Amino acid sequence: MKFEGLNNSQVEESRKKFGSNVIPDSEPTTFWDEFKETFSDPMIKILLAIAALMIVMFFLGYAEIYEPIGTIVAVLIVAVVSAKTGVASDTKYRELKDSTKKDTCKVHREGKLEVILVDDVVVGDKVLLQSGDKIPADGILIDGKLRVDNSALNGEAEECKKEAAPIETELAEDITGDTFVDKHSLFRGAVVFDGEGYLDVRKVGLKTMMGKMAEEMQEDEPDSPLKVKLGILAKQISTFGYIGAIVIAAFYMIHTITLAHGLGAFLAQGPEVVIKSIVDAVSLAVVIIVCAVPEGLPLMISLVLMQNTSKMLDHNVLVRKAEGIETAGSLNILFSDKTGTITKGSLEVVDFFTADGNSIAISELDKHEKVKSLINFAIGKNTQSLFDAEGRVVGGNATDQALMKFLGIDVFNELENDDVHKITANQGFNSTNKFSQARIDSLGKTFYKGAPERLLAKAKKYLDADGNVKDLNLEVLNKKIDDLAVKAMRVLAFGYSEKDLTENSINDDLVLIGLVGIRDDVRAEAKEAIHEVRKAGIQVVMITGDRLETAVAIAKDAGLIESDEDKAISSAQLNEMSDDEVKAIIPHIRVIARALPTDKSRMVRLCQEMNLVVGMTGDGVNDSPALKRADVGFAMGSGTEAAKEAGKIVILDDNFKSIKDAIWYGRTIYHNILKFCKFQLVINVTAVLVSAIAPFFGVEEPLKVTHLLFVNLVMDGLGAIMLGNEPALEKYMSEKPRRRDESIISKKMMGQIVTMGLWLTVVSFIYLKLPFFQNLFVKAGEKYKVADNNLPYVRHLTGYFVLFIVAALFNGFNVRDDGFGIFKNLVSGKDKNTGFLKVFVAICAVQCVIVNATVVPNEVFKFIGKMFSCETFGLKGWVAVILLAFTMIPVDIVRKFITKSYKDA
Repeated sequence: MKFEGLNNSQVEESRKKFGSNVIPDSEPTTFWDEFKETFSDPMIKILLAIAALMIVMFFLGYAEIYEPIGTIVAVLIVAVVSAKTGVASDTKYRELKDSTKKDTCKVHREGKLEVILVDDVVVGDKVLLQSGDKIPADGILIDGKLRVDNSALNGEAEECKKEAAPIETELAEDITGDTFVDKHSLFRGAVVFDGEGYLDVRKVGLKTMMGKMAEEMQEDEPDSPLKVKLGILAKQISTFGYIGAIVIAAFYMIHTITLAHGLGAFLAQGPEVVIKSIVDAVSLAVVIIVCAVPEGLPLMISLVLMQNTSKMLDHNVLVRKAEGIETAGSLNILFSDKTGTITKGSLEVVDFFTADGNSIAISELDKHEKVKSLINFAIGKNTQSLFDAEGRVVGGNATDQALMKFLGIDVFNELENDDVHKITANQGFNSTNKFSQARIDSLGKTFYKGAPERLLAKAKKYLDADGNVKDLNLEVLNKKIDDLAVKAMRVLAFGYSEKDLTENSINDDLVLIGLVGIRDDVRAEAKEAIHEVRKAGIQVVMITGDRLETAVAIAKDAGLIESDEDKAISSAQLNEMSDDEVKAIIPHIRVIARALPTDKSRMVRLCQEMNLVVGMTGDGVNDSPALKRADVGFAMGSGTEAAKEAGKIVILDDNFKSIKDAIWYGRTIYHNILKFCKFQLVINVTAVLVSAIAPFFGVEEPLKVTHLLFVNLVMDGLGAIMLGNEPALEKYMSEKPRRRDESIISKKMMGQIVTMGLWLTVVSFIYLKLPFFQNLFVKAGEKYKVADNNLPYVRHLTGYFVLFIVAALFNGFNVRDDGFGIFKNLVSGKDKNTGFLKVFVAICAVQCVIVNATVVPNEVFKFIGKMFSCETFGLKGWVAVILLAFTMIPVDIVRKFITKSYKDA
């Protein structure tokens, strides 16, 4: 049929009336947007509130400016690091996207055929579709016949036959899973398997199915589990800090009043003394709040996520949004696409067997020369597929292409160049005959390839594995075919006849050469990865557009269905159930077949309502809304742009194993965050206790504001690097998943934090109050006196600054392992963390410079020494504080031994 197509004015008119075919891309991630997003973090909000309070105190003359400035600098560093990570991930994705050229299509315009960009298609265009073309818009086939691959829309690479409809045929308004596979409707994103025809464009751009799904993806995403957990932690810490501050301030006032011998005597001292006491109490309260909040935690998380997003590229995982990688480690349930993720994504021959039911390993087939030779002719001389110049299989349907891959390029080329055995007559496959045939006179044989039921109706003989002709036992063969059907395999039979080719008929002297089982087979590595993911306590659900029987067979092979409790349901069954009924069976669901995009989004929503952390994999437009809605969406690298836009993570090799690696590294990141929390919160607990109690023991300010600044900026920032690179351990994949609202601080963690915090507090007061340690800092002719201008006292407090930092660093070893392997993988091992010791030494070196800054004849160093209120001290003091700090390790080993013994008992 010849079409004139639209003229230029009609194109413009159509575009004005029905809109453009462009589906707007999401806006690139900007540094400013990512920067602003940081300030929605609950921990950051607390830090800014503290900074504001400290600035007010500074202007009132009751605080140093260093702390609020330091806190603001820390927040800005977090915001910059987070923004750079977000922009870098988005840039990598867009580079991947821009490397592919824009799609084009063939359209009749102004009476001639033109090639135009898909974005330029309008309603009313007549688009020529041929094998391999991607359909550019929604509409009706009005001429020709096509076989279409709808996998971008429904996830299944099944051949869907389309035939021409009258031009007045309407395109359905309410699209269902059945509409994709009806006789006439064509949808943007689908690919033409075979045939030729004309599409009459009815919908473009955002009005297409692909466009509607793109719009649905604009909905707000749920908070990540990490953000939820950090919100809970921020609330717990701020509550602890505020209550603690009020209580300590109250006790301080009571203590002051008691020393004044009663309230009356206290008030009688005059307004200046009373106001000064109140201000001192408030100042102490502010210090308590500052000590309670782990300022370094947001920075640590930003640094750890940044480090691991680049590391994951080595595992074929492109992290588009940094929080996605940690969320992957928190998964409770994972909905996985079947085609191309669990399976290989294309049909292939997985079993070859002779008509006696005995399989011959495909790798061993060359040893059976007669059978292999005849199979080569039955396929290579009887097909519509071939290898192109790049070695790719082209032409024919998916089954033909699978057989060609089974044949191999070397055999194909050998047959192509064989001038002796030429085809003298042939008849191609058609749906009526269900077989194809080719005559080769030089061999005196006619070869057949087709549906088993057609060939078995005529066959009486077969070849065994040694090439001997034997009588056929149909009962044995049919049992084998039935067994393969249960495994969702498509079976094809091959045979030969000594008689000439008879059109539309199979000769009655047919001898069966063999049969093959074909299917989109389960990836070997996916089966192993599914086992590991399930062992990690994550429920895996295969969600597919395939029919239920096929899906169940694949699920059994993949290890998803293993007992009678494991359920496989269809979309129709799912839609007959209420939300509460579905929630009741969610723990047992393993397969959802004939799934629609709405089914996927619904399952994600219901699981999130059950407080589960949900993952979704997918590659098609149909997967995009669910990928967006899920806590973490894994988009396949070979999938549609819509899917990649929706996902937080892109799996570059489309392999379930890479998803497993993402989960593993996500869990590792979370464990490293927990290690840092234990590391930092011990410091915070100790700082709160020492700062709160010390004034009652005559030590007004054992930790200066600048000391806390050093802890929060230098030590915590470097501590993030120190613990953020801890290796991924296999045992993490044996742990149970965590709930979305689970607190970061578990009872076990709290035990370690409180125990070590109390021990460091005890050590602190032993050091601060025992004359033995005080005298270590007294030189000849000096006297120790509690006063800011007394050198021995200043040296003593400088030693405490060193003790506090070094004790925290030694505790860094403790948090590396819940057991006794605290020194593993530091200098050797498969996944060594050599950065740990480097950072340990670097922090010690920086502190050593600060402590000894006053002896350097330079104004800058003298300023540093003065800012940190430090005075250099001798070797005896260094040995004492390091030995006291080192006690953190044996004390924690004893704690672990006691808790382990208690647990074992």
